[in-house]
Amino acid sequence: MSTKKRILFIANEMSPYLELTDFAEIINKLAVKSNDTGMEVRCIMPRFGIINERRHRLHEVVRLSGINVSIDNDDYPLMIKVASLPNARLQIYFLDNEDYFKRKSVFTDEKEKWFDDNGLRTVLFCKGALETVKKFGWPPDIIHCSGWMTGLIPMFIKNAYKKEPVFGNCKVVYTIGENTFKEKLGADFLKLATINDYVTKKELEPFKDINNAAMFRGGATFADAVTFGTDKADKKLVEEFSKVKGKKIVKYNAEGDLTDYLQLYTDLAK
Repeated sequence: MSTKKRILFIANEMSPYLELTDFAEIINKLAVKSNDTGMEVRCIMPRFGIINERRHRLHEVVRLSGINVSIDNDDYPLMIKVASLPNARLQIYFLDNEDYFKRKSVFTDEKEKWFDDNGLRTVLFCKGALETVKKFGWPPDIIHCSGWMTGLIPMFIKNAYKKEPVFGNCKVVYTIGENTFKEKLGADFLKLATINDYVTKKELEPFKDINNAAMFRGGATFADAVTFGTDKADKKLVEEFSKVKGKKIVKYNAEGDLTDYLQLYTDLAK
């Protein structure tokens, strides 16, 4: 029986596949460093259409594909693809859907217009990632979420999935990054995020502004630990989450070698 601690990174960007902010490279380094220090590491991200499958050698994982994610009484099929991170023996799993992730741009069209369905795409990714972990049958000790698009995951784990054995002993780390969009996630976002009866109005309260800061606020509210991944984070969020009773906090350190993150994982996984 392996005694290695398991860490799962869930991100909407990660170098070298997609780099929207500087934290994409940090997630890559954290995954490699965690792997090098003897943790079992897996990563999950969306397979956005701009990620080149041939260059990065993605291939479908047939045993994991075929998950149907139910959101607001509609079913959305997911295909799961995998690649090995260059220069590291760890696997990155990509969630793909023909209608919602395959388009050739990430959150805006070629005219920089915000996609109207980004709210649905967010719920699909968050729920899809957790359903994929269930199908792995691989209980993580730590789940580190980064990127605004992962903001629902800590709340889902603590509420919607609280009775799922695979998440029974995991601790959640959430990284607050920089705000990258000014648009809203749509009037129906909170309804779409109500994925079962364990998600109530109270759980959705931190997300009520349905904007970039609200996604970070919601993620940080339900996480066991909060880190700051940039010096450009929303000042209100920095003030709100720099000291929270009962939460471990890692402040942004541009000169750091990421050992504070590794120490955080070790402390949480005890």
